[in-house]
Amino acid sequence: MSKVNLKPLADRVVIEPMAAETKTASGIYIPDTAQEKPQKGKIVAVGSGTKDEEMKVKVGDVVLYGKYAGTEININNEKFLIMRQSDILAIIEE
Repeated sequence: MSKVNLKPLADRVVIEPMAAETKTASGIYIPDTAQEKPQKGKIVAVGSGTKDEEMKVKVGDVVLYGKYAGTEININNEKFLIMRQSDILAIIEE
């Protein structure tokens, strides 16, 4: 997990996307041009919430989000997404 010196405001979270699948279940390798955007990531920073909405996610949670959700940013040559908590579809419990 990366250490990010970034504090999102209100109900926003910073997510580090996980790597896209490079191989199918049957063992076929997927070329870079055919890979889909990852829709799974780990939360690295969480805002404080709003008076109307408390934060239900926390740092370290692995979450699913929409394919085109959030805004992509680069910090120290690493890609992160900033999005609202409401853009998160589910928390993956392990």
